[in-house]
Amino acid sequence: MNKRNLIPKILDVRGKNFVLTGSSGTLGKQYSHFLSSVGANMILIDIDNVENLKLEKELIKKYKTKPKAYSTDISNQENVKRICTSIVLKYGTIDGLINNAGFTTTFAKKQKTKSYSISLEKFPLELWDKTLAVNLTGAFLCSQEFGSIMAKRKKGVIVNIASHYGLVGADQRIYGSNGLNLPVSYAASKGAIVNLTRYLAAYWHGKNIRVNTLSPGGVFNKKHHSKKFVKKYSEKTILNRMANSDEYNGALLFLLSDASSYMTGSNLVIDGGWTAW
Repeated sequence: MNKRNLIPKILDVRGKNFVLTGSSGTLGKQYSHFLSSVGANMILIDIDNVENLKLEKELIKKYKTKPKAYSTDISNQENVKRICTSIVLKYGTIDGLINNAGFTTTFAKKQKTKSYSISLEKFPLELWDKTLAVNLTGAFLCSQEFGSIMAKRKKGVIVNIASHYGLVGADQRIYGSNGLNLPVSYAASKGAIVNLTRYLAAYWHGKNIRVNTLSPGGVFNKKHHSKKFVKKYSEKTILNRMANSDEYNGALLFLLSDASSYMTGSNLVIDGGWTAW
């Protein structure tokens, strides 16, 4: 029996067209594979065209869905408008938007941004602007374009990916000089995302557009995380460990599906208990 037939109707997203920004990142790839495995068509938006095209091919081969990779800088308004037009022409309808793109430590290293973990006192304004451009302005522009299309149809879902560091301050004691600490610009942008969600949810009242936030905690990365760091981080969580990359899949499906039909303007925090004590 096809496993897709076992999906409860309330969680069924088969044939839905979901726009995902930051699709070639660690969690972006995870979300893409998981949602494709339950029958969704993933519209992949990322600045890294090589990895994004590779992901598109993987999804087509493995799940037989209808993904499509688009390469663009989401902090550029004209780019977002242009790509939105192309997507609507191809897919016809947009069922959901996942604002997942983020200027994180991993992305900063990929971009060879050496000063991303610099102290607050020396943090450059240029890097502040660059972080907010991707994390906050990009989410706003994508919500503005794709959300407006869904509003006209009077049906759609937006999920904004924030962080537990959008809710509490980063504990500097667990980082030291390891270069893993997410800076002030990241915290500010993710905190703003939480309230952007509330604003959009309230703005589109009566339009049947649900807008919610997913705030994940830290995800274990064998390549970047030392045993010492993992131990210190884990001690801050109630579950005494970092998350595995697949542990946000269920939450994302919940937020995108009819399982969360009475939920909007809310923030779903999944951080292993970090913010609970």
